[in-house]
Amino acid sequence: MAIVVVLVGSWLGYQQLADNDCSGQIRLNVAAATEIAPAVDRAAQQWSSKGAEVNGTCVAVTVTGVNPAAMASTIALKHGVTLTGLGAASKSGTIPDVWIADSTTWLMRLRSEASGFVPTDGKSIATSPVVVAMPEPVAQSVGWPDRKLGWGDLLKRMTTGNSLRTGIVNPTRDAAGLAGLLALGSSAGGGPEAKAQQVAALRALAAGSSSLRDDLMQKFPRSTDAADLASAVSAAPLSEEDVVAYNAEKPVVPLAALYLNPQPPSLDYPFAVMPEVDLTKSAAATGLREALQQQSFKDELAKVGLRAPDGTVGAGFASPIGAPKATPAATGTPNGTQGTAAAGLDAGSINQALGSWAAITLPGRALAVFDVSGSMKTKVPTAGNLSRAEVTRRAASQGLALFDDQWAVGTWIFSTEMDGKKPYKQIVPITPLTSGRSQLQASISKIVPKDGGDTGLYDTALAAYKSVQDTWQAGRVNSVLLFTDGVNENKDGITRQTLINELKKTADPKRPVRMVIIGIGTGVDRNELEAITNATNAGGVFIAPDPAKISDIFLEAISSRSGAR
Repeated sequence: MAIVVVLVGSWLGYQQLADNDCSGQIRLNVAAATEIAPAVDRAAQQWSSKGAEVNGTCVAVTVTGVNPAAMASTIALKHGVTLTGLGAASKSGTIPDVWIADSTTWLMRLRSEASGFVPTDGKSIATSPVVVAMPEPVAQSVGWPDRKLGWGDLLKRMTTGNSLRTGIVNPTRDAAGLAGLLALGSSAGGGPEAKAQQVAALRALAAGSSSLRDDLMQKFPRSTDAADLASAVSAAPLSEEDVVAYNAEKPVVPLAALYLNPQPPSLDYPFAVMPEVDLTKSAAATGLREALQQQSFKDELAKVGLRAPDGTVGAGFASPIGAPKATPAATGTPNGTQGTAAAGLDAGSINQALGSWAAITLPGRALAVFDVSGSMKTKVPTAGNLSRAEVTRRAASQGLALFDDQWAVGTWIFSTEMDGKKPYKQIVPITPLTSGRSQLQASISKIVPKDGGDTGLYDTALAAYKSVQDTWQAGRVNSVLLFTDGVNENKDGITRQTLINELKKTADPKRPVRMVIIGIGTGVDRNELEAITNATNAGGVFIAPDPAKISDIFLEAISSRSGAR
């Protein structure tokens, strides 16, 4: 975990408190994204030196610079969940009183997995627009700084013969990378061709991805030599602050910042007071946040390449060529889960983007189990009156195209009496996509409703879970992805209680299997489905009341990592 403690500021704060007439001391611990931490620390110590207090008790502030992904991982661990792509955090990590991440999207991701994570305040204290960083010679070749480009232009260049060598910081670990991923996804549009283009762009990004921002920065060209320019990263979604900091080092090849349309979610630096904080510390945090709204802090932000929350800049800001004088304001809300970074977003749209990324970059094994009971013939008005089965086949085909060759996938179908008295039938066993992709693609055509067939949910869920666990492989996410549009109706099958007892008996923390159930339409019973997934050690229930949205719900399910290892 990369941590930088601002020791000098903490010592000065202690000295200043010693000179104040205070009855006691409130120690406020602040963890801030590394780029903003020095500015926050200087402002905090100025505030303390002017007699910061709560009801006569002085406030001492310690500011620690922490990578947002590292802090998110620590918070997730404390709440018993994990976030896609972050891995396990150190058990010795501590939760601060105030967390200033670089983006509200971190708060949204945590809140979607951990219902107990409800920070307060959440107001933005700074902002930095997300741009596409290009070496200046490359940027000039595409018309910068005179020509205004859009994300659609970038998408086209990534997927045609005039493709760019794109890079990205892993969007599961970097808010600017996530913003770029969201922008590319929204620019792709709908339809099969657009989806194929989006997948191609994702694969291009994945090929040039880096786990850390510093690693990506090292991939930009170090000289104007043609061979160096051709082999280096030529475009990457980063924050404006990243470009400012990079150019401050006076590189041989500076970076241009391209402000593409439509503007993706900005980094908005929410001031989030953690749920466990008592009223006294909460009052101290409010006082600090008010201090961070002064003009003096705006100038401190300018020194580290950041804008004020209203998008304007303070004195000394090293504005990139072509940068707007102001960008849209960042405004948080009391529950700490919204802001400019979240404008037009919800946890679902974020998880859909991360689900696409996970399918392409994370190795996995999945048994996809499809309901073919008679009710799957029901027409879906929002999908041009296709049947639920047809909508499901389309979603399955798109999902399979998205999965990278690192995955292994199998398919079952279920109703009642599909294989003798068994309500389920194997179509393709879990097979590596390197060799079985065409066979699996063909198996999707078997998702055909059975006339008069009921829903043998309980027996199928148990059999599928045991099948994946029996073939469990380390180093991969092992999952059951079960699609159903109804409730259990198999009179000859096991009871719910028998299913729950058997799942609890079978579940093995050392060999976790994610049981993910995707409910199609309004005929499912969430309580029934959650009773099934809760009996396992990983997974969840995702409902698509409108079956036309099943592809989006599927991507959310792929992204979710609650309980998974």
